[in-house]
Amino acid sequence: MGRRTQHLIFNTLINLISRRLITALALFIGTGLLIIFTNLQSTDGFTIIPKYVYSDLITSLCTSSSPKPHPLPPTLAEWQDSTNSGDYFSQVTTTQVGYLVWSQFPIRVYVEAPRAISEKQAQIWVKDVLQGVQEWSTYLPLTIVEQPQIADITIVRKAPPLQISPGSNISRARSAQTTYELYTSNKVLSHRFTILLSPSQTGEYLIAASRHEFGHALGIWGHSPLQTDALYFSQVRNPSPISARDVNTLKRVYEQPTSLGWSLGG
Repeated sequence: MGRRTQHLIFNTLINLISRRLITALALFIGTGLLIIFTNLQSTDGFTIIPKYVYSDLITSLCTSSSPKPHPLPPTLAEWQDSTNSGDYFSQVTTTQVGYLVWSQFPIRVYVEAPRAISEKQAQIWVKDVLQGVQEWSTYLPLTIVEQPQIADITIVRKAPPLQISPGSNISRARSAQTTYELYTSNKVLSHRFTILLSPSQTGEYLIAASRHEFGHALGIWGHSPLQTDALYFSQVRNPSPISARDVNTLKRVYEQPTSLGWSLGG
């Protein structure tokens, strides 16, 4: 086969592949799946390591409308801290679409019943997880749903992927992982969360892990430096309930601008 013929075949293949890639990209964007962020947490401490995957095109789509705040949910608007405990809002990380604020209520929560354990153990696991979750219902409206496809937040009994420690090649197990993804629905930017809870967590530690992770899923994308807060960055022997500082921080998050819940425009 001559060089000219080889060159023509090569160009034909390149053009075919390019057309298919453009078609695949169009289908990908059409699905509305935009960005995936991961909050990784180790077994002996909660360290946020955000990971994200996006393209310049998708990023510009997400930021095509200016972030702005939503009205405060009545449950948070009515909240008053009589103890003046302060907050840790400075530790909360924003994203390229603003703060991770929910604007449609109630927030729909699905807890997947485990199948790898007995029915009785599964019932206990779901009960403990729901206890940690429902503690937040005083501050934001929640509802438990039976269909995972309509859930805003899904909780699963599953070991999170191993975490590579920064600066080393050592893999570490983690007790929990919270991730979110952004998508569009009717040109409105939305998000949904998935929480993985390690099967090794039981009893009050499972309740504490659920409470902690759910705080992230409600919008507190950061950690407290104080052990007396539910969003403390590390596991402790005696886990704390939701504190006034946790709620103060949550309220400040919901006062911030976001692109979530708004039309993308254009």
